Order: sequence, then C-alpha cells, then structure tokens
Amino acid sequence: MSSIPAPVLWTVIIGLALGSYALRFAFIGFMGGRAIPEWLMRHLRYTAVAIIPALVAPLVVWPAPAGGEPSLMHFAAAAATFAAGYLTRNVLFALGTGGLSLLLLYLAA
Repeated sequence: MSSIPAPVLWTVIIGLALGSYALRFAFIGFMGGRAIPEWLMRHLRYTAVAIIPALVAPLVVWPAPAGGEPSLMHFAAAAATFAAGYLTRNVLFALGTGGLSLLLLYLAA
C-alpha cells in the first residue's frame, strides 16, 4: 500500500462522497415531482448499458494476469461476448458467453 497521508486520503473520500451526493441530488432533489423531459429520459436509458463496458474495457486491454500487456485470449473472449450480445440482444447470455469463453481459453492455454 502506498503511503498516502491520512488527511489527503480523507479529503479525497469526503470530496467524492459530496460530489456523488450532489450529482444524485441534481436529478432527484431539483426535479421534485416534475416529469423528466423525454430527451433526458432517452439519454438516461443508455447509462446502465454503458457501465459494464466501461468497467470491463480496461480489463480487456490491460489484463492483470498478463502483466498489463494486451492478451489475445482476452480480446477473443471480448469478441465472443460482443458477438453473442449483438446476435442475441441478451445481456445475460452475452456475459455468460464471455465468461465461459474466457474460462475455456484459459484452460486450453
């Protein structure tokens, strides 16, 4: 663990907590009981879909088991996940396909 001074660490933690609260309050508190405009709802629908690729993309490009170097096995599993998701339009099936393909490629290597 790095030696981050405690006051700096707690300042960052409290700042992130306040920022997260402010972002949530902007939608919940300021909107009150009013309806959210259709254009905003259309954009918010894609938020959940964007979170999984945003979390997984760094793990595909710089996988820790490969020492941070790109790995053909990880790219192949990502391609299988993308293909399964594109063809079936089913997120859970795509996630299962990606996990299974990564496991099978790992066992085969």
